Amino acid sequence: MIVEVRRVDSQGRIVLPKGWRERWGNEVVLIEFEDRIEILPKRKPKLSQFFDVIEADIEEDIEEILKEVFE
Repeated sequence: MIVEVRRVDSQGRIVLPKGWRERWGNEVVLIEFEDRIEILPKRKPKLSQFFDVIEADIEEDIEEILKEVFE
């Protein structure tokens, strides 16, 4: 873990180190908690991480379920 102390200027800006911007990108998400502020890199979500996450054990025949729904 790397810790940096930065000042907030009169317009509320914080300068992130160049290496950090190169690694994490130029957009961040600010999250305000009751006791702190967190700055997280903005990333596109990887929706594939949710594939095959939910499993269901369905004993009924799907055709019967569909008949009930659409009748």
